[in-house]
Amino acid sequence: MSSIAPDHKLLKATRVPDELLKSEAFLVARLGMLVKSRALDAFEQAGFDAYHYSLLALLAEGERETQATIADVLGVDRSQLVGILDSLEERGLVERRRDRQDRRRHVVSLTPDGRRQLVKLRAIVRRVEDEFFAPLDHASRESLHDALLTLAMYHDPRCCPE
Repeated sequence: MSSIAPDHKLLKATRVPDELLKSEAFLVARLGMLVKSRALDAFEQAGFDAYHYSLLALLAEGERETQATIADVLGVDRSQLVGILDSLEERGLVERRRDRQDRRRHVVSLTPDGRRQLVKLRAIVRRVEDEFFAPLDHASRESLHDALLTLAMYHDPRCCPE
């Protein structure tokens, strides 16, 4: 009779120390890395990355006046943003056009194809989150979200909802 029981010796050797398990900061960081890895893999399978999703989500709230503003909101280097925008523009998902009031600036907006792609990327995020947070019931998940949002707003004012 074959047993599929876990290898307790291996489990003990690779177990995270109790001291770290008692640390909220360690747990948040560890879980953040795990869910980020899963999301990045899922985006990659769809031919996108987290920056693409973030940028499309940002633009879905309305066009942005400058690329510098977009870079600041997303927390990416301005030169890195140009590559992200180029990639999305080549796919027909975003559009850059000269600002009529200031010809030196570009206004960036989402195209109809960009809106459709964002719906698909949102479905990926929903699936990853639902799988990741499966051990939590709805109320626990809402409480966790509220606590995380409170922390995010406290430490980064850009996370405050309108």
